[in-house]
Amino acid sequence: MRHRIVVLGAGYAGVLAAGRLARRLSADDIEITVVNASPDFVERMRMHQLASGHPVGFRSLADLFEDTGVRVRVARVTGLDPERRTVAVTDEDGDAELGYDTLLYALGSTVDRRDVPGVAEFGHDVTGLPSAVRLRERLAGLGAGAAVLVVGEGLTGIETAAEIAEARPDLKVALAARGELGAWLSPKARRHLRRSYARLGITVCEHTAVEAVEPGRAIAADGSILPADVTVWTAGFAVHPMAAASGLEVAADGRILVDRTMRSVSHPDVYVVGDCAHAIGTNGRPLPMSCASAGLTAGQAVSSIVARLTGREVPLAAMKYVGNHISLGQRDAIVQMVDADVRSKSWYLGGRTAVGFKASVLKFSAWAVAHPTNGLPNRRRHLTTAPAQTLGQAQGQAAAQTPAQTAAQPPAQTAVQTPARGPVRSAA
Repeated sequence: MRHRIVVLGAGYAGVLAAGRLARRLSADDIEITVVNASPDFVERMRMHQLASGHPVGFRSLADLFEDTGVRVRVARVTGLDPERRTVAVTDEDGDAELGYDTLLYALGSTVDRRDVPGVAEFGHDVTGLPSAVRLRERLAGLGAGAAVLVVGEGLTGIETAAEIAEARPDLKVALAARGELGAWLSPKARRHLRRSYARLGITVCEHTAVEAVEPGRAIAADGSILPADVTVWTAGFAVHPMAAASGLEVAADGRILVDRTMRSVSHPDVYVVGDCAHAIGTNGRPLPMSCASAGLTAGQAVSSIVARLTGREVPLAAMKYVGNHISLGQRDAIVQMVDADVRSKSWYLGGRTAVGFKASVLKFSAWAVAHPTNGLPNRRRHLTTAPAQTLGQAQGQAAAQTPAQTAAQPPAQTAVQTPARGPVRSAA
């Protein structure tokens, strides 16, 4: 009987991991099934562009995995039982159950709607295709002079406000920030951001915590009213509570605790990648929810699974970023380099050159997803029962803190890696 690998989710991390596993393991020994609610791969990094009215193409998962041996199951994941090694799914034929020997959990994240009244009822977001399409339709119905409020000063918020303001100069676009706009950027990059926002006519409301969203307005902590015919919520991401409900050990924010090899600390048959993994970077801090984390964690998880199934030593890749890239509409952008502690360096790139860099990142990410096995060894290894490197040995090699030791640390500032290392996206 072949070893069953089930991949939950087909975002950047899930697609890359599934394709690479298919390339590196013999089809005689394994079967790989990708479960995803949509039949298409959605470029999450482009959802703010889609929402603002720009055309964004999609490619079916069936086409992406053609000739790889990977099976695509279009279904919604409704439950997980890691003790029985089963996944509950629902599709057009009803409810079903899938068994697995190795599970790769890559269900990603969505906008955090939990704590602020009115966000779930009246807020829009750009974390997925359905929500981005709804926002696009809502913006298209707005007349000149209508107010659009973007809440959140992370990368997603900055990019979304700029994209909408550039596409619809007839609207009054504002951004509400809890702190200072671009506070983590170098002084020169921060000035560039402010100049760009001034050019686009975006009003910035700094030190403004939104505590409620209502029809036509948002209410700040100090009681002030922010006009908002449309409120776009980008103030943080959240993961599905299914992982915690299933008995997997999770951090306080619901992300699954993993060791340095992306293996669940409570269930060794489960690997976790992308936004739903509470993984520790090379700097000893939790990786942020970002597409850069998708590339880093997917690569490590694939190497770990292949090594353990084929009786080899588990390699440990570096988990670090080198910079942020921020689009400011179609004609401006910022590339901010960071150090090993994710602190901004003095050097930055702006303007047209940065636009070209950002475009290359997006193109490379789309290409990498469309060619998930490119550049990997042609040899597909057979499975073996020989013992692989133990978890303790792998952790000793990394000399890294355990998730339990670092769970209380604040998340690292959102950053992205260079296109040569894997796909990236902006994150709040």
